[in-house]
Formats: sequence, structure tokens, C-alpha cells
Amino acid sequence: MYLRRKIDQFLKQWKEDPEHKPLIVKGARQIGKTESILHFANENYSNVIYINFALEKKYSSIVADGYDVETVIKNITLVNPSFHFIEKETLLIFDEIQEYPDVATTLKAFRQDGRFDVICSGSMLGINYKRIHSNSVGNKTDYEMYSMDFEEFLWAKGYQENQIRSIYDHMVKNVPFSDTELSIFKSLFLDYCVLGGMPDVVQGYIKTGTFSGSLEIQEQIRLDYEEDVRKYAQGLDQAKIIQIYRSIPAQLAKENKKFQFNKLDKNARSREYTGCIEWLIDAGVITECNCLLYPELPLKGNVDETKYKLYYPDTGLLVSSLDEEAQEDLRVNKNLGVYKGALYENFVAEAFVKQGLGLYYFKKENSSLEEDFFVRSKNELIPVEVKSNNDRSKSLAALIKNENYSDIKHGIKLGDFNVGCSNGIYTFPYFCAFMMKEYVKSWD
Repeated sequence: MYLRRKIDQFLKQWKEDPEHKPLIVKGARQIGKTESILHFANENYSNVIYINFALEKKYSSIVADGYDVETVIKNITLVNPSFHFIEKETLLIFDEIQEYPDVATTLKAFRQDGRFDVICSGSMLGINYKRIHSNSVGNKTDYEMYSMDFEEFLWAKGYQENQIRSIYDHMVKNVPFSDTELSIFKSLFLDYCVLGGMPDVVQGYIKTGTFSGSLEIQEQIRLDYEEDVRKYAQGLDQAKIIQIYRSIPAQLAKENKKFQFNKLDKNARSREYTGCIEWLIDAGVITECNCLLYPELPLKGNVDETKYKLYYPDTGLLVSSLDEEAQEDLRVNKNLGVYKGALYENFVAEAFVKQGLGLYYFKKENSSLEEDFFVRSKNELIPVEVKSNNDRSKSLAALIKNENYSDIKHGIKLGDFNVGCSNGIYTFPYFCAFMMKEYVKSWD
């Protein structure tokens, strides 16, 4: 069973572009890169040549004699004489190229030659990407892929475009959901939070209609991530990298969610962990939320690099890291305490990253003034607050009213409530987070 993904449409557009370059698909392990590429390949090419450098070491010498197309083809067919290269009908797939980054040097030759299409992929491309990029600069297109988002999950459940689009319509028109709509989408959203977006997990859920086996798959994925640390993190303290990765769930449960090294060890210093967090980010297994020096535009030039929050890029993996009962606790809304807020905050961070939105937060020193996230329209900076209860949004109101924060005129609150607006604050159910980028664009 193939699950529809957003990369499907991108790949079709890529092929239809007469000037398309070789493509590199980046992303973490087990998010469905290879399955999506092969699905596209088999539907759109009469001849597909697939090479996996992790599983087939025999191909590691295909550029030993040169990087030109004829030499590479000759060496590939020497290794496997069953491969045939048919002009304008062949897609050559190089998978797991982090094992053999030199192959990226051939992309310039394939682009200039133009007879064969090329797609490269890999689970740990972020680690070797500087080397891969320098080998192919100007001769490739990049695509960043993630685990399934909530919209892709709804596709897997059989929901149609117009049904999903209705969520956006409610947001833009500021029309509350009916009780039926709200109940159904909230239930689907909770299922998605528990499962996350790893295709193997979602496929099992779709086939069986239950959560049976999902926890075992999620635990194995997290173990595989840690094994990747041992395999690929050369020159760094591997134990410290794994320690950081395992500490994120506990750190998110704190009232102050800023990542703190003294929570790893009371004597720990940030300099001892230099490069460890960057490695995890490059590997695609954590995401970073930057602290703003001041709540104003522009965002990228306004960051305190010493303060940040760290999240898991798949909330299902975060839930699975707690205990065996956490999945059911989340679904029936019990026993989570402070962790309920952490899980929903992680979900919003995940949804923003998958839309291409940057992650930024603000915490004023010696003050209770803080905001979970920020997004921007063309002319406004918009604070976004994730609520795990129905308490008043004092920080949102303060930011909107304060004349010193001239870029802020409105706020957005995500929580367990319906669509609404009061005093410049727009409220939405949690599940609306996956539409945030498009919604904010409507403000322009």
C-alpha cells in the first residue's frame, strides 16, 4: 500500500521542467524517501536503475576512472550487466549517497549530458552535505523531506481535498467548526499525535485500524537513530550526542523549556558539547527553536545564539519515548500533567518545520513575558501561543498592547477550543497548525 505524499507532486513538476537538474532528496531515516522516489520512478519511466550504496558496496568504484557520463555508465554496467541505459527513458537513482559522497561529482556531467535523469537520496545527507554540495554546486536541485504531516495523514485516512480545505476556510472566514467537525478532527489529530508521521507506523495503523505494533516500530526507529550516531559521528563524543537526544523529552517537561546543559550533568558546560547538537540537527533527528533577542522583525538577524529549545521532528517518537502507557494517556487526556503542554508544543513545532516556517520563541529576562513561537506575514510579526489549558493569554495581550513592539498587532492562540477572535487574538484548535503558513499568507 503506497501512501500519498507531498513529494509526489514535486517530483512530477520536476520531471515536466525541460531544464530540470539532477535532484537530491534530503531527510532523516525511515521517513519514506526511497519508497516515494521508487513509486514515482515506476510510474513515470520505462527504465529505472536503482543503486543503494549502503547495501551494494560493489558500486563504490564507479567513479574511480572519471566523472564523465560515459565512464560512469561503463562502470555501472560492468558491475551489473543487466542494467541498460536508454536515452530519455532512464531514471538513475543513487540511494544512501552519504556512504559515497564522491558520486555527487558526477551530477554536473549528467546535467550537461542531458540524456538521463538522476535522483540522489540519503538518510544522513546533512552530515556529509557540505562535501556533497561542493561536489555538485550549481548542478542540482534540493528537496527537504520529512515524516508525514497531518494533511498527509488525512489523505491516508481517505479524506478528500475539499474536506481538508474546509479547515482553511474556517480559519480564513473566522467561522467556528460545528460540533461534529470539531469532534472528528480532534479525534484524528490525537491519533496522529500518538502515531506521528513515520510511514511504517501509519501504514500499520491504516491496515489494522489499531495502534498495535506502533510503539515497537517507534522504539526501533529511535534505536536506529542512536546506532547512526555510533556509525557516522566521527570525531565527536558519541555518548554526549546520545545523551542530548535522550534528554530532550525530560527537558521539554520543564516549565522553562530552554535547553540546559546542567540538566545533563550538574557540572556540564556548553563548550563540552560543541558540535553535538549541530550533528543531531544535521542528521534530521532534532529541530532547534531559536530565542529572539527582541520580538521584532527581521527574525533571522535577531537571535540569541546561546538560548534555544530542542524538539523531536516527529511527535509520535516523542510520545513513544515516555512510557508504554503514554499513547493511551494522550488519547484519553489523563496522567500527562505538565507533559501535555510539551507534547502539543512539540506538535506545533513539527507542523511549522514541515511547512518551511522557521522556529523562534521569546523569553524576557526577569519577567513572565514569553511566547512559544512566532510567524510573520508580509508586514506583521505574529506571536503564537500553544495552550494546554484555558488560562488567559497574558503575554499575548501584553505584546499586542505594548507600543514598543510595533511589529506586533495581532496574536494567534492554539489550544483545545474552537475558531474565534477577541481583542486581536485569533484562536484555533491544535489541528489547524498544519495550515498556518497558508493562513498567514492570507493576511497579505
